[in-house]
Amino acid sequence: VSDASGMLLLDVKNRCWSKEMCEICGITTDMLPKLYESYECVGTVLPEIAKELGLSENVKVAAGAGDNAAAAVATGTVGDGKCNISLGTSGTIFISSAKFGVDKHNALHAFCDANGAYHLMGCMLSAASCNKWWMDEIIGTKDYGAEQTAITKLGENHVFFLPYLMGERSPINDSNIRGAFFGLSLNTTKDKMTLAVLEGVAFAIKQNLDIIRDLGIHIETSKICGGGTRNKEWVKIIASVLDIELLLPEDEHGAVLGAALLGARACLPEDGYERLRSAVKSGYTHVLPDGKLTKYYGDKYSKWAELYPKIKE
Repeated sequence: VSDASGMLLLDVKNRCWSKEMCEICGITTDMLPKLYESYECVGTVLPEIAKELGLSENVKVAAGAGDNAAAAVATGTVGDGKCNISLGTSGTIFISSAKFGVDKHNALHAFCDANGAYHLMGCMLSAASCNKWWMDEIIGTKDYGAEQTAITKLGENHVFFLPYLMGERSPINDSNIRGAFFGLSLNTTKDKMTLAVLEGVAFAIKQNLDIIRDLGIHIETSKICGGGTRNKEWVKIIASVLDIELLLPEDEHGAVLGAALLGARACLPEDGYERLRSAVKSGYTHVLPDGKLTKYYGDKYSKWAELYPKIKE
């Protein structure tokens, strides 16, 4: 189920429509469509659509998945404890899990997974868009690389940034909060503010990862994708903030490849699908955390995490 309102009616743990929610809404389950797994065939292309696209009317249609779940299939983030971080306009941290589970504060989203299990997801409304806003609207440049190469030292920045430019979803779920810089002085430079933006987004990802760790899910490595990963220094910062190894794909295909693989599974026998899946390969650049930076960022993160509660009102 990709529609947000439909998700509210779903009993995710039991993979069926929620009788309790249906009663609250005054509807019955027979008013709702049949539920399918992402990789199941739901029918064939409608005749009028097939004619418009020049396709056979026998072309199968798979149920499909949401963008992050499909991207997880593409990156191989399938199986218990696998992790993928997306550094796009918004930011997500996606954890595939064999078991259904939610945190006690309901800070993370819990979904059925594209492979028939479950996943947890933390979604930050502003990630790479924070950097774009800073570069485009405030500095007034499109040469992001030139601005970021001016950052020569990590681990010495006293400026803090809260990346809540559009409010925030995970984990604070506060639509009213807004972004902020802290720690400005007469010694603050543009470069330090640029670095604070990158660090602030990394801290927001860590805040979600810490909740995942509190659930007993141990993450040592993660894939990372999205437009923000073109900034290799940013990836290094995130690896050190999270204190995990990041795998940066050399060829990024994204959700469209995952959707194609789900379609293939709906059409092919199991062995045919597995042969196709194994043929899709991508090399990775391994980005390791820097021990000294990890300690520095651990201390800075503790101070950063105190800022939102203090300015919430």
